[in-house]
Amino acid sequence: MLGSIKDPYIKLKEHINKEDHTIINRLQNICKKTDNIELKLELEYKLALAKETKQINSVNEFMYFIGDELIGYIGIGSFGGMSAAAEVNGMVHPDYRRQGIFSTLYKLVVSELKRRNSSDMLLLSDRKSISGQSFIKNTSAEYDHTEYEMYLDYELVASNKISTEIDLRKATNSDFDEINRQNNIYFSEETHEDSNDDSIDLDFAVSPEEEEKRGVIAYLAISDNRVIGKVHLQIYKGVGGIFGLGVLPEYRSKGYGRTILLLGIKILKDQGAEKIMLQVESKNSNALNLYKSCGFYETSVMDYYRFVMGKINRI
Repeated sequence: MLGSIKDPYIKLKEHINKEDHTIINRLQNICKKTDNIELKLELEYKLALAKETKQINSVNEFMYFIGDELIGYIGIGSFGGMSAAAEVNGMVHPDYRRQGIFSTLYKLVVSELKRRNSSDMLLLSDRKSISGQSFIKNTSAEYDHTEYEMYLDYELVASNKISTEIDLRKATNSDFDEINRQNNIYFSEETHEDSNDDSIDLDFAVSPEEEEKRGVIAYLAISDNRVIGKVHLQIYKGVGGIFGLGVLPEYRSKGYGRTILLLGIKILKDQGAEKIMLQVESKNSNALNLYKSCGFYETSVMDYYRFVMGKINRI
């Protein structure tokens, strides 16, 4: 039975605060439990990024309320920097669906991205989400790629031995150019298939020390006094995350990617991570096979759909 929508209002914000995080996460848990799906809202990262400003420069958070209850939400993420396509993901409370709430928020998102002169946008949906996949089919979005979310089986990883020929050194701001250089290599179309990079959620414009304030620590991989790759690590509420792992082209096919991954796992475990996760594109077979061989298993499948802003249909 549909819930009654009486005296609704919409709140628009540039950043979320702790109160927003709590109520959005509450709605997220309801939707995940009801639909048996995953959402990629990146709330923890957004909260770490949050700044209190008197003037809103851009709207990234779109919240639909009835009284004090949040019943609809869409968030915009620009995790690859401002030049990257905006990632759009959201949800509606199960009791209030099929009443135009998501469409209302979506139109506001489109207007905001047009105001920013964004060229295209990525809509995200768990493959098992009937409502999410159905909504996207009514847009002009075309399938772009798929990401697997993977978690580590601690018993399987225990059988992997770590090579001693590589060390991970915590990056500082003086390493910004090197990290940016590697990102440009790993994220380019020409080298993507041959890289171990998981290619998610790294803001290229952020320095290592600023990134650390957001909870993500960058490490350079060193072998024989030479930089051979990198990885970014994060822990939030006992869950460790591995991002942006890559090996420079001239050092590939030597097992270095496996060693960097295992060293990252060790750091996270030593720092108290109870679980460890990562995300990888399905077409990146090298990385996918590496992660599986080191004890990671798939927990969800997230589909990405891209469209040019000028081709958006009315919903």
